[in-house]
Amino acid sequence: MTTDLTGRVAFVTGATRGIGRATALAFARSGAAVAVVDVDAAGVQETARLVEAEGGRALALVCDVTDAAQVAEAVDRTVTELGGLDAAFNNAGIEQPLAALADIPDDQFDRIVAVDLRGVFLCMKHELRVMLERGGGTIVNTSSGAGLKGFRDQAAYAAAKHAVIGLTRSAALDYAADGIRVNAVCPGIIDTEMMDRFTGGTHEGRQRVIDQEPIGRMGTPDEIADAVVWLSSHAAGFVVGHAMVVDGGQTA
Repeated sequence: MTTDLTGRVAFVTGATRGIGRATALAFARSGAAVAVVDVDAAGVQETARLVEAEGGRALALVCDVTDAAQVAEAVDRTVTELGGLDAAFNNAGIEQPLAALADIPDDQFDRIVAVDLRGVFLCMKHELRVMLERGGGTIVNTSSGAGLKGFRDQAAYAAAKHAVIGLTRSAALDYAADGIRVNAVCPGIIDTEMMDRFTGGTHEGRQRVIDQEPIGRMGTPDEIADAVVWLSSHAAGFVVGHAMVVDGGQTA
């Protein structure tokens, strides 16, 4: 069993940096055409250029995943311009500034839920419509270690990421008989721009989070990308409704 995705079309949100960009490139290296989706117009163009440098076909799409009309248009353009939709990675997300629950502003909570949960729901809704017509497909959603346990000062983020796992597992049961596999990936502490913001980008801040990792280091975006591509491939053909933890032992 291999992770060869030649002839397939992948759709990646949050694709302009970190895990999203790494996964778009990993899909391209596995042979898939890739729709690169994000709110950052310059970023999607750059990721598309990198996909093409890997020898892949790319479609750059500017899309706010909290806007149902924009999501529908992005999925429809993927089908029209790349020829279908076989694999989706719903990865767009934002972090929560450190704050105890009572100190989280209402609008900040709403924004985190809108991007990290509603965005996944909207993408899945329109991806599933296409995959049902196509006779199958795979969806991987980004949750987190914070989708598996509580973290102090992260109540809004943890709530959204726990909900992504519930959404994933329920949808997996809804569509398994239709040849559509839905799973989630739960990254631990990954060395990305988001983590730099979370740690303040200082040596002390980075070391503080590394100390939470039994493996003694941060993960890399490529390590998450490899897991997503595997879940999207025939090699994972019997994996349904799973929240795959890739976290260096943080939640063990």
